[in-house]
Amino acid sequence: MADQYAQNPVGDEPPPLPALRWSEPPEGPVLVLLDQTRLPAEEVELVCTDVPALVQAIQTLAVRGAPLLGIAGAYGVALAAARGYDVEEAAPLLEGARPTAVNLAYGVRRAVAAYRAAADKGPEEAAQAALTAARELHREDAEASAQMAGHGLALLDELLPGGGHRILTHCNTGALVSGGEGTAFAVALHAHRAGELRRLWVDETRPLLQGARLTAYEAARNGMPYTLLTDSAAGSLFAAGEVDAVLIGADRIAADGSVANKVGSYPLAVLAKYHHVPFIVVAPTTTVDLSTPDGASIEVEQRAGHEVTEVTAPQVPAAAGAVGGGLPVAPLGTQAYNPAFDVTPPDLVTAIVTELGALSPVTGGGIAELCARSRQVTIS
Repeated sequence: MADQYAQNPVGDEPPPLPALRWSEPPEGPVLVLLDQTRLPAEEVELVCTDVPALVQAIQTLAVRGAPLLGIAGAYGVALAAARGYDVEEAAPLLEGARPTAVNLAYGVRRAVAAYRAAADKGPEEAAQAALTAARELHREDAEASAQMAGHGLALLDELLPGGGHRILTHCNTGALVSGGEGTAFAVALHAHRAGELRRLWVDETRPLLQGARLTAYEAARNGMPYTLLTDSAAGSLFAAGEVDAVLIGADRIAADGSVANKVGSYPLAVLAKYHHVPFIVVAPTTTVDLSTPDGASIEVEQRAGHEVTEVTAPQVPAAAGAVGGGLPVAPLGTQAYNPAFDVTPPDLVTAIVTELGALSPVTGGGIAELCARSRQVTIS
C-alpha cells in the first residue's frame, strides 16, 4: 500500500528530500519514496508498506533510474521480510517490474542472498540481514557516485583542456536516480562546483519529460547554468559548435560495451560521432551485465502508447476520455511506438566512466577486465 506522506511546494525552496529512505514508524517498517511523477510542481513522498505498492511505484516511474532501482529492489526484499511476506514470491515481482534496468535485479538478488544466508537464524535475523544488505548497497552507490564525478571531470579536463565545458545531457541522472548525487549529472555538478561548467544543455526527453521536469529541477536547485531544449533541437546545437561533450547514464551495459539508456540516447551518439564530440557514458559497475552478450540481446521495455498520444503534467487536470489521464495530442485510436530505451553500440561510445575510472576505448575485453576489478574491490 502506498500513501501520500508529505508535500511541500517547490517555490518555498525547502531542502531537497531524499529520493528514497527506509523508515520505521510505530505501525511497522515502510519504504518512503519521493514521487518523481509530481516533480517539479511539488515534492510529495509515497509510503510503500508492501511489495505490490513498490512495484507499482517502479512501473509508474515514481521511483526510477538504474542505480536507485537497484537500491529500491534491495529495500523491497527487506520490506517483504520485515512485514512477514514471502520473500521468494516477492523477489520475482520486484525483478520483473522493469526489465531493462539490470541494477534492479542485482539489488533484489543481493538482498535475497543475504536473507537466505541468515534464514536458519530465524525470520527476524533474516529480515535484518536483508535490510543490512540494502543499506550497504545504498552506501556503496553513494560512494560510487562521488568517485564517478571525480573520474568524469578528470576525463573531461583531459579531453577538453581549458575548462568552460558545455555539456549536453539526456534524461535525468542526478540525485533522483542514485544513493548519492548521480551519475552523468554528478560529473556536470562537479564541474560546476569547480567553476568549469559553462553550460548544461538539458534535453527535455520525450515522452515523459524527465529532462524538463527532473534534470532542470536538479540543475536549478544547484544553481547551475542550464538551458532546456527539445530533443529534436540537439542537432542544431552540434552544428553550431555549442556542445563540447555528451554525458549520459545507462540502464544496462552489455558484455561487448553496448549501452542501453533512455530512448533518444542513440541519436545523440550518432550526432556526436559526426561532429567529433566526445560521447561519454557514466554508470556504476553494477550496471554492467556480462550475461547479456551484446546490444541485440538487451530486452528493451515497451511502454504504453498513451505516454506518446497524451501529454501529462503535474497538477494539470486530465481531459475527458483520456486513456492515461492526460491531454490528448493525437486522434483517438492512434497507435504509438514507445520504447523506453535505445541501444548505443560501443564504437559510438568515447568512454565509459565508472567508480573505478574511465574505460576507453570501449571493448568487450575492457568490460570484462573492469568487472574483474570490480569483484576484487568488492571482495576486499
